[in-house]
Amino acid sequence: MNGNVVHFEVPAKDLKRAKAFYSDVFGWKMTDIPEMNYTMVGTTASDRNGRPKEPGSINGGMTKKAHPVESPIITIQVDDIDSSLKDVEKKGGKTVVKKTSMGENGFFGYFKDTEGNMMGLFQAP
Repeated sequence: MNGNVVHFEVPAKDLKRAKAFYSDVFGWKMTDIPEMNYTMVGTTASDRNGRPKEPGSINGGMTKKAHPVESPIITIQVDDIDSSLKDVEKKGGKTVVKKTSMGENGFFGYFKDTEGNMMGLFQAP
């Protein structure tokens, strides 16, 4: 199991306003993906695969605030989302979104931890 934090998501009521805020204040680069109703957020220089060049840095995304993404989410990379979600449930957490395909980009899922925090999971293709 990897366990590294690899992505974050920021939900926004007003995407235009939120994108402008984070771009202006922190210099983050926004790349809209209209077919997914999603915006990729670049916080640091990335390689051709979109992975940060600087160790310890992560990039993220921005989406319209809606259930289940109603607060910022930290995403953790794992080898097997199905197995990780079983472990989450065994330890008192709850699956919110089961393993979901992102096409050639891998898979994601969401869970709530024992404290009610929503977290994300990422499995590489």
